[in-house]
Amino acid sequence: MKQQSAGGAIISFEVQGDTPQSQRENAYRLINAVEVMSVTGNLGDTRTTITHPATTTHGRISEEARQKAGIKQSLIRIAVGLEEIDDLKADLERGFSTQ
Repeated sequence: MKQQSAGGAIISFEVQGDTPQSQRENAYRLINAVEVMSVTGNLGDTRTTITHPATTTHGRISEEARQKAGIKQSLIRIAVGLEEIDDLKADLERGFSTQ
């Protein structure tokens, strides 16, 4: 058995914003602009998923616990699926254009 030597299938990044509220708004704007990626909190899919962890997977824990875990309102997580890479790049560019 051979292990993968490149990066994994989950990536995360932060959007800009001066306040937690503006960070959240910018994250939602980007997420709402994508068309190929599935907007969900579920990571177990063959489709690429995009999520806002602060309000989905980590939405039930306290703000203090989220901050300690590094889960900011600006954080976006993508679990890469089986779509064509060029389609995913174009989809993400559509989201970035909202920033």
